[in-house]
Amino acid sequence: MPTQKKNYHKRYIGDHKLHAESQMMGYGYDPALSEGALKPPVFMTSTFVFDNAQDGKEFFELAYGKRTANEGEESGLIYSRINNPDLEVLEDRLAIWEDAEKGLSFSSGMAAISTCLWAYLRPGDVIVHSAPIYGGSEYLIRNILPEFGVESVEFESGLLDYTLADALEEGLTKGRISVVYIETPANPTNGLVDLQRCRKLVDAIAERQGGHKPIIMVDNTFLGPVWQQALKHGADISIYSLTKYVAGHSDVVAGAALGSAEVMAPVMGFRTILGTMCDPHTCWLVMRSLETLKLRMERSAENAAHIASYLRDHPKVERVHYLGFLEEGSEARKVYDQQCLSAGSTFSFDVKGGEKEAFRVLDTLSFIKLAVSLGGTESLIEHPFSMTHADVPDDVKTRLGITESMIRISVGVEHVDDLIADLRQALDSI
Repeated sequence: MPTQKKNYHKRYIGDHKLHAESQMMGYGYDPALSEGALKPPVFMTSTFVFDNAQDGKEFFELAYGKRTANEGEESGLIYSRINNPDLEVLEDRLAIWEDAEKGLSFSSGMAAISTCLWAYLRPGDVIVHSAPIYGGSEYLIRNILPEFGVESVEFESGLLDYTLADALEEGLTKGRISVVYIETPANPTNGLVDLQRCRKLVDAIAERQGGHKPIIMVDNTFLGPVWQQALKHGADISIYSLTKYVAGHSDVVAGAALGSAEVMAPVMGFRTILGTMCDPHTCWLVMRSLETLKLRMERSAENAAHIASYLRDHPKVERVHYLGFLEEGSEARKVYDQQCLSAGSTFSFDVKGGEKEAFRVLDTLSFIKLAVSLGGTESLIEHPFSMTHADVPDDVKTRLGITESMIRISVGVEHVDDLIADLRQALDSI
């Protein structure tokens, strides 16, 4: 028979709910099934042996949705494109952070994003999305989806003039809105989107579309899962580049998506057919990193607060786009206080001048690494205009506040005095 969830899926001791960081040490894994090994082994196998033919039949019935699972029933192991012990344990632990019913892991953040979009978009549909967003997501929406008959409508994050409500109205004139895709905080400006307000607006759109409810997808990479839980504020799917904070050591490429079992079912089906799942060894590496996730994010956020304050007072810095500096009483501050638990550790700042001055700073740094990506233990710094957002049209970047003078920094866990010393000597060079 298909396997049953046992006591290694416990979330409570009596009436005490275990914290997520504690659950990362063992949730979803039974050492007795692996010769008593304290940590899950890496299950490097493509296929799994059935005890009998009936088991094989029942496993496939669940895997392909031919019947619904009985209470507490899970599909048994079949084939590593469908399921694998490392895949399942990782997904169980990822789901803990946002109290999600179902987590899915993928071979990259873009694999997670694209698989979720393919699951819910069809020719003639419309996707409404915030801007700016990660350059890869921008390219997919702006250049690839139109080839499949999917139109897009953009609205600016940061609670600016052209709002989500306006974009939804425009979207209705173009077709059926099937996805609202949001990145908050935005990359690289840290612009915010009010997820609870988004939920209300989208629910109203569903009524006007004859019950067809757009799926709200949130790229939660910048703050999640420790500092923001998107599902609790109205998102249907919370998406991650696990490469960033969750894996956190700049040695893994992976992605994830979390949501209710019902919402994630189509995504899981597409993942099986597209083959965009995470491999067992990568799953094992991410599980290792989950054990220190909160510790790393706390230290990085503490360092970032000191660095942001230093940069704000520097005479050669024009502006610091740090969430902790949002004006008290402003709409943006209200949204931040409502849905964020910390300002995180990735932010941008504008130096006085342009590309020449920004490049001078980047090239003079001797300790902080000039590289894209973010969320690693080491501090990384880059130039969004010419690097991560190179594919975004220049006029769009300028409109969204991504200028040639902007530098993005991902603050790591090093000693903060060393990081400030490196920034000081680099800024002194311009």
